[in-house]
Amino acid sequence: MRILNLLLTSALLALLGCIPLSAHAAEGAIKVTSIAQVEVEVVGKDGKKTLKRTPPEKAVPGTEVIYTTTFENTINKAAENISINNPIPNDSEYKAGSAFGKNCEILFSADGGKTFGHAEELKIKNADGKERVALPKEYTHIQWNYKTKLAPGKSGEVGFRAAIK
Repeated sequence: MRILNLLLTSALLALLGCIPLSAHAAEGAIKVTSIAQVEVEVVGKDGKKTLKRTPPEKAVPGTEVIYTTTFENTINKAAENISINNPIPNDSEYKAGSAFGKNCEILFSADGGKTFGHAEELKIKNADGKERVALPKEYTHIQWNYKTKLAPGKSGEVGFRAAIK
C-alpha cells in the first residue's frame, strides 16, 4: 500500500510538471508558475485546529488537490489582455464552483480546450446526439481572462480544486 501511495504521489507531481499551462499577454511580459497542494488539518499548541496547504504526500483516489497558478508582470509597463489556460489533470475531476481568480472572467471547456464558455452555457452532445449542459466532472480545461491591467512587478493568482479519480 505504501508503494502504491508513493507511485500515485510521484505520478501526480510529475503530471503537474507536464501540464502545459499557457498565459497570453505581451511576449515575455508574464511569468507563470503553478503548484499542487492538499489541505491538512494541523493542531496548534493551543489545541486549535487549522487547515494548512502542503505538497501532497499521498495522492490516492478521492484526494482533493488544489492547483494554484501565479502570474507576474515582469516588464516595466502594465500588461493587459492576460489569459491563462489550465488543463484539468487526467484522472482528476473538477470540483464544481472551486475555480477562483480575482478580477477574472472564468470560462470552462469540455472539448479539450478547443472552445470555452461560462459553466451554464457549456454544451456537449450525448451519445444520441442531443445537446445538454456539460457537468463539472466533464470539464477538461479552465480559462481565466484577467479583466484589468496588471501593473509592473505585480502578480495575480488563479486556481481550482480537483479530486483524483
